[in-house]
Amino acid sequence: MIVIVDFGSQTAHLIGRRLRQLGVAVEYAYPDDALPFIKEHKPSGIIFSGGPNDISHDASLSIDKRVFTLGLPVFGICYGWQLTAHLLGGTVKHSKKEYGPEEIVFDKQPGIFSLPEKTFSVIMSHGDTVTKLPKGFTAVGRTKQVEYAAVANESSNIYGVQFHPEAYHTEYGIELLKNFAQNVCGESLNPLVLDPQQIIKEIQAIVGNKKVIYAVSGGVDSTVSAFLTGKAIGKNLLPVYVESGLMRPETDKRVQYIFTKLIKASLVIVDARKRFLNALRGITDPEVKRKTIGKLYVDIFEEVAAKHKDAAFLGQGTIYSDVIESKGSKHASHIKSHHNVGGLPKELKLQLLEPLRNYYKDEVRQLGRLAGLPENIVNQQPFPGPGFAVRIRGEVTEERLKQVWVADAIVLEEIKKAELYDKVFQSFAVMTGAFSTAVKGDGRVFAEVVAVRIIESRDIMTSQWAHIPYDVLAAISSRIVNEVPGVSRVVYDITTKPPATMEWE
Repeated sequence: MIVIVDFGSQTAHLIGRRLRQLGVAVEYAYPDDALPFIKEHKPSGIIFSGGPNDISHDASLSIDKRVFTLGLPVFGICYGWQLTAHLLGGTVKHSKKEYGPEEIVFDKQPGIFSLPEKTFSVIMSHGDTVTKLPKGFTAVGRTKQVEYAAVANESSNIYGVQFHPEAYHTEYGIELLKNFAQNVCGESLNPLVLDPQQIIKEIQAIVGNKKVIYAVSGGVDSTVSAFLTGKAIGKNLLPVYVESGLMRPETDKRVQYIFTKLIKASLVIVDARKRFLNALRGITDPEVKRKTIGKLYVDIFEEVAAKHKDAAFLGQGTIYSDVIESKGSKHASHIKSHHNVGGLPKELKLQLLEPLRNYYKDEVRQLGRLAGLPENIVNQQPFPGPGFAVRIRGEVTEERLKQVWVADAIVLEEIKKAELYDKVFQSFAVMTGAFSTAVKGDGRVFAEVVAVRIIESRDIMTSQWAHIPYDVLAAISSRIVNEVPGVSRVVYDITTKPPATMEWE
């Protein structure tokens, strides 16, 4: 077993997910009690995660440096490497920042760095940098900005990297973690196999004979989650689709198909379009917007539950990327309140049921396939729970909703026409709230800018912008400026995650 010391990284949990994929057991510890935890559990090795703090700040997270005297292999990642250097006598300073993909070059590849290539792409996300190595450490890999991007102290079995090997878009990242676990820590590998039956049994044990009000949206996460719950509790599943007016047109028909044809359940559809528009009137702050939506959803679910006295649970398709961005661990930074996590009220009458809370998007898709859901359901592109409200920068109005509906439909139509829908992770349009000058019919128009975002990802934790053919982008742009009223121009978002999030809000 390997202990991961969680310093609050958005991807700390992802490190464990990668190790479990390899068949290595993991436990998590927070830095303030890590030393006694490690002594008690006697792991084969230790990994220090990244985190949002910086070493020079007074409130920076640290760890008892006696952890380095235990004789266990240590692997520091990003902040974890900076902290290792700081505690062992190195120097860490504010330096040139790197956010997103960078090329690393290895001059030598000892120990865990024995990889197929010497030059490859890695994901960076840092503002501090180690500028002086502790005694006994050797630099082995560098980027254009960072001299000590990969280091090794082979005699003490301590390694450090400034990049994130756990990120899907880091090439050879899984091989690096495998080398540490197998070759340095001596772990035997027994790759994890996803088992929907295990989740079904867990749901049965939690729910018993109670009824579950299940929040469904027609999307992958809520559908797979509700499908597994339906297999577990049968008629005690009460799926509820709230027509908020913020979802894509025809979503209600998709939901009806899923929960009458694929899952035999007593589907409840609540028309709440006016309630959501009224609740969002005048709100421009993204956080307030998300929390307002989350609260209204819960209010409606509890209204439905009041009609079913034996309903004890509120089921949701929450997955781990929702959790961590909503400050899902003790030292994590709050990125945004997902309506089904950070948007929930503190006092909730129903008990939460979230069977997929610790899974990632690609795992959820695979669980859906294994459970028997068709490919067109499990492979559909993600759509945010708050819907178009987070794809409209500023106030959500009926007029701007109509604009984004048309723009979004154009993006999807052109992507499907080019046979790219199944080759990219997500494609959508954003009403940016920015305005620019245009000429239409020989007259000046000062109108809104629409951004198009098309990205490639697997687990939502990292993403790359998709290299869409120019003729497809040209068709999307031409149609949007001609078919969407009040639009002056179209821009293409070419920002990776990190630093950007998947959605604009």
